[in-house]
Amino acid sequence: MAIIYSGSTKLSQLQQILDLQQQNLITNVTDNEKEKEGFVTVAHTLEQLTAMNAACPHIIAQDQGKVVGYALCMHPQFGSDIKVLKPMFNEISKVIPREASYIVMGQICIDKTYRRQGIFRKLYEAMKSAVQPRFKQIITEVDASNQRSLNAHYAVGFRDLKTYSAGGQDWKLIVLD
Repeated sequence: MAIIYSGSTKLSQLQQILDLQQQNLITNVTDNEKEKEGFVTVAHTLEQLTAMNAACPHIIAQDQGKVVGYALCMHPQFGSDIKVLKPMFNEISKVIPREASYIVMGQICIDKTYRRQGIFRKLYEAMKSAVQPRFKQIITEVDASNQRSLNAHYAVGFRDLKTYSAGGQDWKLIVLD
């Protein structure tokens, strides 16, 4: 198996991202899966993914042309486009200087059959390579109850910026310098 990491360039890749997202959406996985495997919170539309991709291409992991993992790049200009993410951008503005150069990693997900193979780490390595030097930091948030995701992010070098509550849940705002 040779996993290829790149920016997303095709509409079919964006559709595969959406398919993988649906398989791992918090509302589509069991409580046991949430605890053991993690989950994603936001469901994007194809239009949203396409616009975000035009500003900064999403990073994908592919196996023989099949998207098996992704890290969404979300330029701050999209901060008010997705309702559930508005509080995150508000919190970022409280702890990051306005002139700071950052990109938000809008969501990361690995196909269940490809987990525990280093793809998570390599997606972030590919993302860092793709966005630097244009952006100095990668910022994201993780549901504070999603311990699997938090541990994975800390393992690749993310550190806490702050914890806050929004939408009835606690969030960890984290940064990778």
